[in-house]
Amino acid sequence: MNRILCSTGALIGRPNGRNYKLLSELKNKIKVDGFEFMMYDSWYGEKDELISFLKTLDLNIPVMHFEKSIGEIISKGDKTETEKAFLNFEINASMAQSLGIKKAVLHLWGGIASDRNFENNIKAYPKLNKIAGNYGITLLIENVICNNLDPLTRLKELSSIYPDIKFVFDTKMAQFHRQMPLIYKEENNFLFKENRVGHIHLNDYRGEYMDFTNLKVLPVGEGDVDFKSFFEYLKKIDYSGDFTMESTAFNKEGIVDTNMLNEEISLIKKKYLLEN
Repeated sequence: MNRILCSTGALIGRPNGRNYKLLSELKNKIKVDGFEFMMYDSWYGEKDELISFLKTLDLNIPVMHFEKSIGEIISKGDKTETEKAFLNFEINASMAQSLGIKKAVLHLWGGIASDRNFENNIKAYPKLNKIAGNYGITLLIENVICNNLDPLTRLKELSSIYPDIKFVFDTKMAQFHRQMPLIYKEENNFLFKENRVGHIHLNDYRGEYMDFTNLKVLPVGEGDVDFKSFFEYLKKIDYSGDFTMESTAFNKEGIVDTNMLNEEISLIKKKYLLEN
């Protein structure tokens, strides 16, 4: 049965000081099957305290979203900085292992550099995947937005070079590039029908094609993504993986709207999962 998770990144961010201790009061207010833990770059110095705290909460955390700047640094191609990115990646993998997490989401590229130097990202993947494997982690590469080509093209390139590579599919990032309808086409069967997608991020997007000024992560149903067709397709191919909601739930003051998240969960279950 498909589980619905909530990203901790939807709850914890800059407006509330990235205070992960807020999870102790929020965990029981959200009616989800578990959480996807989002790692921030400001937490490296307190990783041991963070791990200890999360263990006291006894959360179900099947997936960890590795810290986002790792892929961005690799994209830039600086040798010294890239080695630092590999070290940070290993810290993330070690944390995941300590928490009993078996799947990790990675932005293999990102930031201003994005996919402009994609050869750097291609070359880095085997080492990253090997490190993840050493810690018992299945690495999932996300269809991150691009500023040179597009996510689907980049995933296709990676899958042609690394036949065993696995992905996480993000609906907002696909819609940003107007690629949601493309995933159903025969030439893109490599994504879902070859079982490369090991996890799905559910987000909505309301904006023009590649509108970089309009990147707010919206709840399902508040944007332009055709979720009805998407969930019908997932049923048709018998997708058995989990979903993570990533819709930003905190306001400018850092207050978290748990009611919004619970309404989103209810919508997904009643309108899409149970209907189909």
